[in-house]
Amino acid sequence: MTDRDRSTSATFGVFLLIAFGWSWAFWGPEALVATGYLRRFPTLPALGAFGPSIAGVVVIGWRRGRSGLVELGRRAVAVDFPGRLWLAILGLFPALALVAALVARSSGADLPTPPWAGQPLAVPIAFAYILFLGGPLQEEFGWRGYALDPLVDRIGALGGSVVLGLIWGFWHLPLFYVPGMTIYYQKPIWGFVASIVMVSVVMTWLYDRTGGSLLAMLLVHTSFNWTTWLIPVLETDPGSLTFVVGQFVVTAAVVAAWRPSRPIRWPLGTA
Repeated sequence: MTDRDRSTSATFGVFLLIAFGWSWAFWGPEALVATGYLRRFPTLPALGAFGPSIAGVVVIGWRRGRSGLVELGRRAVAVDFPGRLWLAILGLFPALALVAALVARSSGADLPTPPWAGQPLAVPIAFAYILFLGGPLQEEFGWRGYALDPLVDRIGALGGSVVLGLIWGFWHLPLFYVPGMTIYYQKPIWGFVASIVMVSVVMTWLYDRTGGSLLAMLLVHTSFNWTTWLIPVLETDPGSLTFVVGQFVVTAAVVAAWRPSRPIRWPLGTA
């Protein structure tokens, strides 16, 4: 292992320590209270989600200085990529959910009434809320803003995407023990992690095609979270299964067509 590899590994370790340490410091006590291991503990769970982005900003500022932070900010507003990619960024996951909803309906499953029924203005408002407070802004300055590049540099685009997906998925672990977190609570974590790994592979493909646009990553992450609210297919077994199968088909197509064993093109550096 070279000195550069050691430096990169140490920096990545610091990133993980901050990302998990920050988030689990808020989520862990809440999970322990919910499971009866703590009787009472003051918590602020909403702040926990900011762990990855805080970690990304800290390590980039530490290792790359002001120029690294300026570049991170530039990527957060970058739209200099082919316009056709907007269809995948914003439309891929809603399209999969729509197909899953049609399959669920045809199988006789009763889909829950969507939360926006009778309130169409709630749809764009929910998208904005999710972007800023529902995960993407709190996470993506870490996951794709920093962590993806050193992983890809070390083990390639496909391997890096899978490892990042595993990290990203298990980062949510305390939420699976908190009753108020309905999309996680008492759900099988392995199914969730498998879904997140597939999302991670697709996002890396889009990251490559958009030239490393962090804005694209923020929006595709928002689109995925928003879709599960917009079209509640995950509340039925046929819909949920069809959605996951659709994710698998799309991920397999990306892997087959993209040849992600090659390094991605965005030369950000990994120091």
